Amino acid sequence: MRDFRLTEQRNPKSTRVDTLDVLGIVDLINTEDRMVAAAVGGEREAIARAIELVEEAFRAGGRLIYIGAGSSGRLGVLDAAEMPPTFGADPEMVQGVIAGGYEALVRSQEGAEDHPEGGAEAIDNLDVGPSDFVLGIATSGSTPYVHGALSRAREVGASTGFLLCTSPSAALLSEHDVVIAPLVGAEVITGSTRMKAGTATKLVLNTITTGAMVRIGKVYGNLMVDLQVTCEKLRDRGERILSELLSLDQPVAAALLDRADGHVKTALVMGHLDVDREEACRRLDAVDGIVTRVIGDLSG
Repeated sequence: MRDFRLTEQRNPKSTRVDTLDVLGIVDLINTEDRMVAAAVGGEREAIARAIELVEEAFRAGGRLIYIGAGSSGRLGVLDAAEMPPTFGADPEMVQGVIAGGYEALVRSQEGAEDHPEGGAEAIDNLDVGPSDFVLGIATSGSTPYVHGALSRAREVGASTGFLLCTSPSAALLSEHDVVIAPLVGAEVITGSTRMKAGTATKLVLNTITTGAMVRIGKVYGNLMVDLQVTCEKLRDRGERILSELLSLDQPVAAALLDRADGHVKTALVMGHLDVDREEACRRLDAVDGIVTRVIGDLSG
């Protein structure tokens, strides 16, 4: 019987992929991948709504919680893990939950996705409530673990969304606050949703978290002024941001960053207004950390 899910259908363009030479395989996959950005762009309004829901959650003291299994779950965990170093976000703000737990990140635990009660338990363990936004990720749209998690999240009053890569049912559309469905088409290898569907998922998650972090003041212009200086690469980036915006030599920028305990945003206010760390923090706290409201536009 033919599977109605787009992610499970055969791609007529790749039925002879096993007869192609290496360059032919590369060209075929690359051609198919070009469909992904357009499919994601077609969901721009739904993605924008998801950003609004995340922003609302953050401003209410809530969290963005990704729930997924397999490749989808791994992508959620990956995106969540990038938030503290990139935006200086508390690790609790964005969390990724994968069916099967930590072991599923490095070794497939596909059977874990078949249990809706496991998803519900994950929501209970996180003490999800009305201030949170829970985004289920299941490219096929049918993963029981994800549906169980979202059902429990709705029961406790959380906002919910669903990200999939097949046509959503009327029931799915009615159940959630937002549904995002980039239709990337059948995969080069039938059912291998780590490919186009996985790429689309990563693009959507990138956009949601980046958009939400921009909205709550985690950047200045397009600069990562809330990054955590946790390694030499990020320290160098922080120093270069201060050098550029404040017209400082890098050694001076480095000393300023040290006085700000490695916090670029605080150092920026200190350097521009010639105030100490405590006063810079006070002024930032007064405007919810939005640095433009403290120092204006230094870009030009």
